[in-house]
Amino acid sequence: MEITMLPKDCISHIISFTSPRDACSFSMVSPFLRSAADSDAVWECFLPPDYKEILSKTALASPMDSMSKKELYFHLCEHPVVIDNGNLGFGIDRESGKKCYMLGARRLHIIWGDTQTYWQLISLPDSRFSEVAELMEVWWLHIFGQLETKVLSLDTTYVAYFVYKFAESRYGFQEKPVELEVYFEGQEVHGGTRCLFLDTPIDMPQMSHLRRDGWMEIEMGEFFNAHGQDFKVNFCLKEIDNYNRKFGLLVEGIEFRPKY
Repeated sequence: MEITMLPKDCISHIISFTSPRDACSFSMVSPFLRSAADSDAVWECFLPPDYKEILSKTALASPMDSMSKKELYFHLCEHPVVIDNGNLGFGIDRESGKKCYMLGARRLHIIWGDTQTYWQLISLPDSRFSEVAELMEVWWLHIFGQLETKVLSLDTTYVAYFVYKFAESRYGFQEKPVELEVYFEGQEVHGGTRCLFLDTPIDMPQMSHLRRDGWMEIEMGEFFNAHGQDFKVNFCLKEIDNYNRKFGLLVEGIEFRPKY
């Protein structure tokens, strides 16, 4: 029996049990399979179950209503939306459709962050958020925060990344590494504390990576989000020896993405 003799809805149902990559491959085989593989029924299954609720929290939800589910899927991969009064970024992972979040600088707890002598909130055209945090000058650097694991995709290992760049004038980040931690309350997770240079000295291997959006990122740690348990994952970046002057750091946020 030729596959083209099956009802299109039946083929769409079968493809929905594969993956976004497989669905795109099926769509290249023939016009008939393309019609089935590109259907809303297929791509609805690849989107997060609660995507409608999430998108209802952003003003950008209405223009997306006119997109097909496949168009919406790839739009969220390439153009994360901002929710929570502009302080939380939401997108999806291209390969799996699992949820990705970035906590903007205003969602983070920055020691002395409300003192303009030490930190200022500024606007940058290449940030998804309306404001990022600029370090004016400190000796004691401490940034931390929390995220409820129930907003993330289930049964998934996530990696937390510190997203940042430097101002034209910077100092103090090649002199000493920072400590990076990701852990559940009362329990350190796999990897423990990492000590890495945000601005890597010339004679050392690069620890940070340049993103497509022009920002840098460095891995803070990872954790497994099991079965939707209602935990809070904590994350922390610090360099608090009190002897190392620092300035010129621009903080966009902390991003959580699935690990492969």
